[in-house]
Amino acid sequence: SSHEHKLNFKKSKEVCLSYIQDAMLQKQWKRAAEFLTFYAESLEKDFSTQYMGPSEMIWRIGTEILCHHSHSSMKEFNSFTEQMKTLGVKRYLKVCLEHAFHLLCNGLIDEAYQNLSLAESWRFGEQTAIQDKEMKLIQAYRGLLDYYSWSKQKTILLEHGQDGFEDLSVEQEMHSCFRKAAVNLKEIIKIPGVWDLFVKCYVDLLEFYGDHNEARQVLNEYAYNSKFPANPNAHVYLYQFLKRHGESKKSLISALKILHDIVPSHELMIDFNTMLQKSKKRKKRRLGLEVIFAALDYAGWKENVKAWSCLARQVKQIVISEKHLDWIKQEWNSRKDWWPAFHFSRYLAKRNWQENESLSYEKALVAGILLGKDCKYFKYVSHQGCKAQVKRFRILKKFVNKHNPVYLRISG
Repeated sequence: SSHEHKLNFKKSKEVCLSYIQDAMLQKQWKRAAEFLTFYAESLEKDFSTQYMGPSEMIWRIGTEILCHHSHSSMKEFNSFTEQMKTLGVKRYLKVCLEHAFHLLCNGLIDEAYQNLSLAESWRFGEQTAIQDKEMKLIQAYRGLLDYYSWSKQKTILLEHGQDGFEDLSVEQEMHSCFRKAAVNLKEIIKIPGVWDLFVKCYVDLLEFYGDHNEARQVLNEYAYNSKFPANPNAHVYLYQFLKRHGESKKSLISALKILHDIVPSHELMIDFNTMLQKSKKRKKRRLGLEVIFAALDYAGWKENVKAWSCLARQVKQIVISEKHLDWIKQEWNSRKDWWPAFHFSRYLAKRNWQENESLSYEKALVAGILLGKDCKYFKYVSHQGCKAQVKRFRILKKFVNKHNPVYLRISG
């Protein structure tokens, strides 16, 4: 019957699609391509009125196969993509954007730019308004390529011009690229979202032409506008900008404080801790201890000599002055159950000593204060250091032994 035929036809399509997926998962690209051909042919015979959305499926699968197939060429990829653009106007701009990405990945920058320019001029009734976001992306990526051209022209001027601005034609081309890039980049970063690359390029343009106020405004908006998603990089870019322009320590600390709240394991926490330790305010020095303890909670920091040095220096200062031991105690209370195994085992002591003497020294000082002179890590490292007749390890051993009562106060 007609109904039974439709059911069998639908089942055969589903089976064919599962074969394609299986072949792709096993990276059998030739086999996947053969099944996709059968699948496309079967769709031509599908007279059902039910919408199955096959064009997007073929586009996605076909693109993946062509990107990995050993015998595919750029000519075939371009031909396939052009066919996909005609299959559905709802996906036209998305296909154009992906086509541009593929061209860029293969170093065809001029072709990618041309592709984006053609897409930007596309109009199709109401679909133009519906795909407004995709159109803005098209314009934004064209802006990135204008920025790339501007950067190349800038390099030529700075390298070959006596004062950087001798060749008038190059300078005019550079300014033309700047104007086109700035317009499109400025538009995309107004939309709430994560636009890291676009923001960096736009700020670079503004800084080069001395518009620091506009650059600062852009970065502040990107970092602090509540409509934008929380983004650690936004605060990194703002901090780096403020640092480049010699802003106050207060501004730098403010930027890094938010970064610390979002990503306590960020590499800039070393800078943050250093600034806080130099502060005359007790509250900021207290925060500095919290920051470095929090960073060392993460496995990626376990062998970071700078981090352990920061912690060792501050802990040593507190112990010598015998002020603010409660700071250490508060930080240690939440860590004393797991830090000993995580950082201060005998195995780690042996490995750290063999691989990095400076690291083992800083960690041994911290271990000796937090866990006392009988700590496995401290005992092993101090013994090896004294055995090797390294003076600073003898001094370290005396220091920890002398201040062992501090351990009792911290632990008790």
